[in-house]
Amino acid sequence: MMSGIDTTSSTSGTSATTGSSTPSTQDSQDRFLKLLVAQLANQDPMNPLDNAQMTSQMAQISTVSAVEKVNTSIAALGTQLTALQMLQGSSLVGRDVLVPGETLALRDGKGQGAVELDLPADSVKVDVISAGRIVDTIDLGALAAGRTQFSWDAAKYPGVVSPTIQVTATTGGKAVTSTTYVADRVDSVSTGATGLQLQLSRLGAVAYSSVGGIL
Repeated sequence: MMSGIDTTSSTSGTSATTGSSTPSTQDSQDRFLKLLVAQLANQDPMNPLDNAQMTSQMAQISTVSAVEKVNTSIAALGTQLTALQMLQGSSLVGRDVLVPGETLALRDGKGQGAVELDLPADSVKVDVISAGRIVDTIDLGALAAGRTQFSWDAAKYPGVVSPTIQVTATTGGKAVTSTTYVADRVDSVSTGATGLQLQLSRLGAVAYSSVGGIL
């Protein structure tokens, strides 16, 4: 019977003689075929191998090989995507990008950011806050849903620490959910366990995937 061909046992035996190394798919296929040929050559003519069982085990070996090839292709694709992200990230060095946050990175006497609304709002205001005090308010008026950029003139801002922003968006007196973005310059890019990272001039490291726009 075909059950006499035990690829699992043969694999374990080989692993024992080669230490802790894991046999490759090609090695497993070679051993399987050698065992199959040996058993076919020495089978009992009166009790031949079961064709259905032999076909089933050969299909299993083919499936293992196919999965191994898919895994190899996925790994190669991941490497290519990382390289592409690194290339795209490096093109951002020296440019200003928008990232989620509330701390304005002041540059050349101004701070830049954006407000993203889930729904249209008939009133949107951005308060600039320093030391717990509102130092200025940017009135953006009525805005459609989506992202709108703004720029704050910080020429008269006396503070040393970068101010923060707080958005108030309403429609008919009811609050509209919003997300705030702030702009900062990309100094460098790097890769790590969490993926591609951008090192910003004032805001520090952020994930490349968090970039919401390029100015």
